[in-house]
Amino acid sequence: MDSTSRATSITQLGDPGSEEAIVSKSLFQRAMHRLLRDRLTMIAAVILLILSMLALFGPQITQYVLRIDPNTTDALNRMQGIGSPGHILGTDDLGRDQLARLLHAGRVSLGIGFFGAIISISVGLTLGVITGFFGGIIDDIMNWVITTLDSIPSLYLLIMIAAIFRPTAESLIFVIALISWTGVTRLIRGQTLQIRNLDYVLSARALGASVWRIMFVHIAPNLISITVIVLMRSIGGLMLAEAGLSFLGFGVQIPQATWGNMLTDAQEYVRAGGIHLILPPGFCIWITVLCLYVIGDGVRDAFDPTSNK
Repeated sequence: MDSTSRATSITQLGDPGSEEAIVSKSLFQRAMHRLLRDRLTMIAAVILLILSMLALFGPQITQYVLRIDPNTTDALNRMQGIGSPGHILGTDDLGRDQLARLLHAGRVSLGIGFFGAIISISVGLTLGVITGFFGGIIDDIMNWVITTLDSIPSLYLLIMIAAIFRPTAESLIFVIALISWTGVTRLIRGQTLQIRNLDYVLSARALGASVWRIMFVHIAPNLISITVIVLMRSIGGLMLAEAGLSFLGFGVQIPQATWGNMLTDAQEYVRAGGIHLILPPGFCIWITVLCLYVIGDGVRDAFDPTSNK
């Protein structure tokens, strides 16, 4: 090989975008490379980030920028349409500013989805790895518990709990999370059953690695991709569950606003010219859940070792 060819080869290998450099990277690095090149996933991530920031800093925005209290009523300015003076998204039946309530409601709705999903994923990941790795009687007992819980319709169980205890955002997070971990546990258990018999796990056993090290150092990191996918879908699913409970009257109670109960409260005013009460919270729920699902699909494709994207 002459000096020119050798220099060209070195340049290609040093180029982070070249195929040789990509192949030499770790699985995580290759996945991130694919993910950053996925425009649809990146657009969804940016939209979700913007919505999350608006919701997170909603109280500060309403207090210092809009200078409006979301719970202040104004009977003289009730049912104002979009673009009315002083109210960008109009007002509701009590004269409360829709934009201020939407920002506060997003904080609650996204919080229910995010923290509820974190709890259910944490429980499901831990139990799924343990039952899938040990098997035997532990697996049998866990399967019996999961089958028993899954035999009770989730919506029916939520309605019963909400009818007994007045639901707040905090209590609803735990209630929804603690009945949604079973599906995550089943999925993680199945993945663990496949991974525990792979060569590198058997080698770690032969070298004397402890059981807990094998489970949470060698097996759990290989479940990151499926965990992220389930997390994205769980956040969207829990947000929809909260909206469904609000529609039935068992969600977070007023005056605390969520996108779900805003949508529910607005339905009786549609024929009275209150279409502006339906569109903003409905759009926020739709675009957030859509972005979460798109990000989940993007992560799945990025971590797929057979993908050529």
